[in-house]
Amino acid sequence: MTMDIAGMAARAAEELRRATAAVDPAALAALVAAIAGAQRIVAYGVGREGLMMRALAMRLYHLGLDAHVVGDMSAPPVGPGDLLLVSAGPGGFSTVNGLIGVARGAGARTACVTAEPDGDAPRACDLVLVIPAQTMARDQGSAATSVLPMGSLFEGAQYLTFELLVLALRARLGTDPAAMRARHTNLE
Repeated sequence: MTMDIAGMAARAAEELRRATAAVDPAALAALVAAIAGAQRIVAYGVGREGLMMRALAMRLYHLGLDAHVVGDMSAPPVGPGDLLLVSAGPGGFSTVNGLIGVARGAGARTACVTAEPDGDAPRACDLVLVIPAQTMARDQGSAATSVLPMGSLFEGAQYLTFELLVLALRARLGTDPAAMRARHTNLE
């Protein structure tokens, strides 16, 4: 079996470009404002989405924000003034839904990154950022539109969208790239 790597790469890159370009600028700006205004940001996602949320939390820390990941031993409690930022590409996961309830009960704001805005998780959140990309909610049969498997398009578009979010935050916060670099670990 011969694979057309160049053709698939071109198609995947175009799919990532289209998904990221279709993100609503107003929703992205609202999330930037919420993150910039939060006392603490605690991020969460499952599976590969969770990896993207960890990557975002790392960059938020590099920006000088008080950012954490749910499940890490150093994750603080959330409350008023804080933001729980979750990923639920397919619209919800039992753990994500549960954490939203806990955070809201503690008085924290909540935000959800998703491809399915009508799902349980985004409907329960204060803010929603939609990345219109294939997830495992629609990866089979005629619903599957991506050359990439399962939720890979959403996860890749998350990475790219989050990097754009970081650039917007860096500008809003007036953070110098050198200051970000100075916060990078030296324990590698």
